[in-house]
Amino acid sequence: MQLQGQELHLRRAEIGQGTVIARALPHRDKRMIGAWCFLDHAGPVEFSQGQGLDIGPHPHMGLQTFTWMIEGTLMHTDSLGSKQLIQPKQVNLMTAGYGISHTEVTPPNETQLHTAQLWIALPDEQLNMPAKFQHYPDLPVVQQDQIECRVLVGEFLGQTSPVEVYSPLLAVDLYAEQAHQTSFSLNAEFEYGVLLLSGSAQVNGQTLTTENMMVFATGSTELSLSLAAESRVLLIGGEPFKSPILLWWNYVGRTEEGIKEAHQQWLAQDDRFGNIPDYPGERLKAPDFPAHMRASK
Repeated sequence: MQLQGQELHLRRAEIGQGTVIARALPHRDKRMIGAWCFLDHAGPVEFSQGQGLDIGPHPHMGLQTFTWMIEGTLMHTDSLGSKQLIQPKQVNLMTAGYGISHTEVTPPNETQLHTAQLWIALPDEQLNMPAKFQHYPDLPVVQQDQIECRVLVGEFLGQTSPVEVYSPLLAVDLYAEQAHQTSFSLNAEFEYGVLLLSGSAQVNGQTLTTENMMVFATGSTELSLSLAAESRVLLIGGEPFKSPILLWWNYVGRTEEGIKEAHQQWLAQDDRFGNIPDYPGERLKAPDFPAHMRASK
């Protein structure tokens, strides 16, 4: 069954030193897709050496950060002592759990960036697990109708990603060197989102642009995809998340009190979030705390 997609219009935001990103999640009309609770698409963009991304130390808790690199490179450094350069066709996965801090910095000789960063809400059982970092340089690839399908998370077309997540999830990078059309079977228990990363595409007859994302409710069993030459889309999905979550700044929690306590610990430079002594700049400043947090599910 092919369902009509709900169109979400992307928002633009600026991060780092002027890098403009398209924010797909959270959206006022769709806060989460499965456990995916955040999705930013940055680039493709070119810049002068030394003018790339420079995101100073900032905290996370209750989530996993998932970085998919398409073009360019980025250096991840965290309070566990991890230091990892991510290159094209690789994934960095940081599990914040109870608490961690990190930086993301473009190397000084880099001149391009194209990436998608997503956050995965941790289930109640893993919410306060110890933090860890994992790097995945090799991900399974399968071809269908000359469309390259790189399985980033979960299982797709008989291939299973090694990326360790704690909820039933899917993420696939789909690329066509030449224009092609195909159909994929979907898990009816999952909800899905499709985001254009480059080129042009249609999904179930609906046009994807750089200004929208299409989301599909549970019950979808088939996805029809038409890609123009040199086009790329990101397909994500997952079982609807069981627990309502609160998301503010870089924290995912269950109660306002828990998030406020964690943030006070960050401000006090508590050991909960550690530190990154070799970063030369200042830590990031949080926005004003909201009067009320809206639960996502």
